[in-house]
Amino acid sequence: MHFLIFGIGLYFLPSIIAAARHTHNATGIVLLNLFLGWTVVGWFVALLMALCSAPYYACYYHRGW
Repeated sequence: MHFLIFGIGLYFLPSIIAAARHTHNATGIVLLNLFLGWTVVGWFVALLMALCSAPYYACYYHRGW
């Protein structure tokens, strides 16, 4: 039972990271992870997208005038 929970958590790790970082393309990362995450390449692409994309607040935050 613990192995199943750990496996599901590991499978959706890119989605969890994208949601925790509030990235602007979190929906795309979740869909990519859901449909292509079973391939190793799709999982790594989703992980890289989650780690390298800018957080949502960084895109629209304007400091100054």
